[in-house]
Amino acid sequence: MTAPQVTSDVIALLLPLESAAYGPAAEAVRAGFLAAAKRAGITSRIRVIGHGDDGVLPALAVAADAGVALVVGPLTRDDLKTVIAMSPSRPRMLALNQTDDGSPLPDNAYALTLSVESDAVQIARIAHADGARTVAVVVSSGALQRRFATAFGAEWQNTGRAPPTQYPFDPNPELLGQFRRELTARPPDAVLLAIDSDDTALAKSFLPPGRVYAVSHIADALPPPMLRDLEGVRYIEIPWLAEPESLAAAGPPRTRYESPLQERLYALGLDALALAQMFAEPVPPDRVELDGATGHLSLTPARTFVRQGTMMVIHDGRTMPDLAGR
Repeated sequence: MTAPQVTSDVIALLLPLESAAYGPAAEAVRAGFLAAAKRAGITSRIRVIGHGDDGVLPALAVAADAGVALVVGPLTRDDLKTVIAMSPSRPRMLALNQTDDGSPLPDNAYALTLSVESDAVQIARIAHADGARTVAVVVSSGALQRRFATAFGAEWQNTGRAPPTQYPFDPNPELLGQFRRELTARPPDAVLLAIDSDDTALAKSFLPPGRVYAVSHIADALPPPMLRDLEGVRYIEIPWLAEPESLAAAGPPRTRYESPLQERLYALGLDALALAQMFAEPVPPDRVELDGATGHLSLTPARTFVRQGTMMVIHDGRTMPDLAGR
């Protein structure tokens, strides 16, 4: 089916602002998007369309009926899945998430995401560049951690290495002792911790010496004493939080949040606006390279953005960019 006719240069921001579960996240994205639009002098072109948990299709229809040049959204994976399955005729779209199975996007759709899968791919490439030949992956039962571990394993094998050895994380002392004995008998070159931040220090205490990488956001809300227990652990962070001074010259507007997650979503809104200006043009670009608040963004032939974040290291109870890893 053909896309709805474009009759304006309006950019519609489609967010679950009325959702109890996703409303706070949506508000942070909206704040970043509108702050960037104000700085760019295009506030009059922006139309925010909020919806609830089951309202993404009616909200999308409002945008289509208005003849907008571009829809930015949906924000959640479930809403994106619904739109792809149930709305074959839609405006050009910059989704803020990705499909669960990594399936290709339909025509006229692009995707920018903060997914942990992107960080896992980057860490796998860094571990390979660091010279690691064998890797052990310690993974807990959470969905995010499993996705992170799976994406790492897939990319690790893409580099030509043997599949990582995987260990399920269990805080049971007896099982942790067995875990330590197995790693001591066959020490890997590196270990990837795909586990919750509260359990990271415990897991690390059972590891042999060597390089340790961790799931993104591992240091969120951890006080310095707990960070000291994670000495040397490396992970990926967005430049907006990793190196705020490096973005100061570019002048993106800042809003302070107590939650690092909301800071990241605000940064996602900033980058989404920058890209929206490009994709709202009559002929969208087929190549994009952007140093954004969420990382270096590169458009792939699959119309998704690869995001390269900043490698961080925990040292002396603090988090800092890993300059040695650059």
